[in-house]
Amino acid sequence: MKKSGYRTIFHIYLIFFLSLIGTIIVTIGIFYLMITVQVPDGSTVKSDWPKTVTEDFGEQIIFTSDNPQIKQAGIELLQENGIGMQILDDSGCEIFSYQKPKQSDDTYSDTELLHLYQTGQLESSETTSFIGTVTNNGNDYTYILHFPVKVSKITMYLNAERFTGGKTIVLLIVGILFAVVLVSGIIYGFWTTRIMSQLTASVKEIATRSYLPIQIHGAFGDVYSSLNTLDTEIKASDRLREQTEKMRKEWIANITHDLKTPLSPIKGYAEMLQAHSTKTEEQYKRYAQVMLKNVAYMETLIDDLKLTYQLENGMIPLKRQEQNFIRFIKELIIDILNNPEYEHRTIHFEATEETVLISFDQTLLTRAFQNLIINAFVHGNENTEVTLQTSVSDTILQVIVSDNGKGMTAEEAGSLFQRYYRGTGAEHKLQGTGLGLAISKSIVELHGGTVSVSSIPSIGTAFQIQFPIN
Repeated sequence: MKKSGYRTIFHIYLIFFLSLIGTIIVTIGIFYLMITVQVPDGSTVKSDWPKTVTEDFGEQIIFTSDNPQIKQAGIELLQENGIGMQILDDSGCEIFSYQKPKQSDDTYSDTELLHLYQTGQLESSETTSFIGTVTNNGNDYTYILHFPVKVSKITMYLNAERFTGGKTIVLLIVGILFAVVLVSGIIYGFWTTRIMSQLTASVKEIATRSYLPIQIHGAFGDVYSSLNTLDTEIKASDRLREQTEKMRKEWIANITHDLKTPLSPIKGYAEMLQAHSTKTEEQYKRYAQVMLKNVAYMETLIDDLKLTYQLENGMIPLKRQEQNFIRFIKELIIDILNNPEYEHRTIHFEATEETVLISFDQTLLTRAFQNLIINAFVHGNENTEVTLQTSVSDTILQVIVSDNGKGMTAEEAGSLFQRYYRGTGAEHKLQGTGLGLAISKSIVELHGGTVSVSSIPSIGTAFQIQFPIN
């Protein structure tokens, strides 16, 4: 969103910058048109060209016996540009002319010459007149050049007093600039409104799970990228929730079945004992053993449920004590192999150190590693073997629990630590609540450690556990 804000600001500045540049270009164009005129030969010259020609034309006038004449170069200049000329004596009477306009007079008073000097306009004439002076033998002569172009008063050479249209030009330029900015703002406002409407619609589509990812570049490109990411995460969360809910329902059905299974023999044998029929002592003992075995299994199920709830809600206080972790693992292996159910199993142990002192809760870690080891036996076959390997670095204690069992697919391995997940083949065995490995992972993480799994079908499975060493 921050990136989109920068892009939006950049777009706004860009629009107004381009508007300003456009206005400047238009202004320069108008100004150029105002300061240029087109001469009869078709070329365009600056509007001060008539004034410059007039000032320099005095050099083209010569006097022969006090009679004014025009040099050949001057005549050619007048002919090429269609310029008319008059030369007046000190009383304002014409004494020489060349292709002068019909509207020109033969005699000019001082007032008329002043007016002509200020306005440059003859009545009903399409020419512009400029006045110059030349001196001969102490006598002043006035010459008038009549240019066949209309030169506006607003020209480069005019002074401020004659700049009568300046206010109009300034207001025109300001009006154009305001209009450009206003139109640009309206266009940008409509564009922004359309984009915001699309964003609002996209958010509603995400809420209704009907959103289709959109790839848009530009000012709002990262907003749509964030919406695409949000939609992906929401849909992934929905799938995970559905999968978890499905597994939870299956687990509830399985756990209900598992609880009923040991209750059935308990109830059956209790009814047989209640019947007062004649039973031998050996039969009583056998019935009692079956009942106790099923009661123990029920207690295990209930303990798993309780421990899962406590771990999930952070209700388990850690009773840490610094101990030799290597000795702890060895004793744990011996305890498992002393169990009649696993006395014929094989557990290998490899350690790079004889003593590794870390602080841990022995009861909880016993439960965690028992789940990992026994899980391998439960889901393997009678030839499945388990290997524990420990190694130590400066800050990490690593334990690898591997087996040569059936292995798992990547999909199964990815769901292994989820609560309620029961691995392949678990439905055919009495053991297993679907919580054992989730409990192990929670216990390891409670100690600040991490656990990961890798598995190859028909090859085996390996759990990698790492604990920090303080």
